[in-house]
Amino acid sequence: MEIGNRLSGKVVVVTGASGIAAAGAMRFAGQGASVFVISRNESACLDLASMIQSKGGSAGWAAADLTNEEMTVEAFASCVRQLGRIDGVFAVAGGSGRRHGDGPIHEVPLEGWVQTLEINGHPAFLTARQATRSMMESERGGSIVLITSVLATSPVPGRFATHSYAAIKGAEIALTTSLASYYAPMGIRVNAIAPGLVDTQMARRAASDPEITAYAARKQPLAGGLLEAGEIADAGLFLLSDESRAITGQTIAVDGGWSVTEASE
Repeated sequence: MEIGNRLSGKVVVVTGASGIAAAGAMRFAGQGASVFVISRNESACLDLASMIQSKGGSAGWAAADLTNEEMTVEAFASCVRQLGRIDGVFAVAGGSGRRHGDGPIHEVPLEGWVQTLEINGHPAFLTARQATRSMMESERGGSIVLITSVLATSPVPGRFATHSYAAIKGAEIALTTSLASYYAPMGIRVNAIAPGLVDTQMARRAASDPEITAYAARKQPLAGGLLEAGEIADAGLFLLSDESRAITGQTIAVDGGWSVTEASE
């Protein structure tokens, strides 16, 4: 775990306990933050918090289904009880809707749309709501970082036609802009990160397909393939730190060149 002080004295909530979320939690703790992990997977929360503590960092956790309002409210309240306040949020929790039928919209059942919205949109909404409430109460301001997707603005129809997911991630970008505008006078900053294809559990289908990995190498030339979760965490570290105190309402693509690169099928 990298040791530094870019987040010294800050309390940062991370939603999710694997992939980008885990990379972020480790990175932030290594830079002096007290990290509070929220995920529905209790053992994953405990393992991640224990790993941070074993390396000398400060961490707490709560197991909660972030699509459930009551559980989300209680998890954020638990963070405040244990760590005193919330200064930053790295909102990663979400997932693919493919197993629920997400795909090209003419093939998507209503339930596929609803389930994809629930597992992605509900956590973003509830997390942002509870974070702003806590930051307003403390009157200290803070930084909220939502994780969206490059697919919201740079689609690849031949390989990643999950229209419900793309639409909901696009809604998160709109949410970022509107929240940033409203809460800026209160010192609360809201930004988003739009990752490209990242080597995480969610990308197992892509990572196991030689054609897609070869395509990723062309589409993400700066990465030469799939991005590493730590590269998204690095952007999160910047946006959560005081180094970005003048930045709000922005969506930063961390995509290895995806959004500006043509790649033949």
